[in-house]
Amino acid sequence: MKTILTEPRIFEFYFPDVDTLVQVEETDGAVVIRSTRNSFSERRKFYFIRELAAEGFISESYRWFSSADSPLLPGIRWLVDISWVELPKAALAQTRRLVVRLLAGGFLLWLVLMLSLFLR
Repeated sequence: MKTILTEPRIFEFYFPDVDTLVQVEETDGAVVIRSTRNSFSERRKFYFIRELAAEGFISESYRWFSSADSPLLPGIRWLVDISWVELPKAALAQTRRLVVRLLAGGFLLWLVLMLSLFLR
């Protein structure tokens, strides 16, 4: 029997009220939700999963679970993980240039102050 592996469907969300990035990945009926912070209550997680199912991001079957069934829905893993977040290379380069300029400027100011102190 050959196993057919489907490509994962990945969606990213941002919640500005709690400053949290969330990545939802669905592969072969299993859902992995990664967030950058542990800022969701169990109730909010439950409603977020139901909303994902209602909007078609994950399987429709998760829409009909009630909170009385189980606090943890089967087939869903919720992780606090920031390894998936990548910073843009342009932003890193710009920040690096700014820091180098600030350090060079600070060193030059320190050098001028030391010279003026010793040359008096």
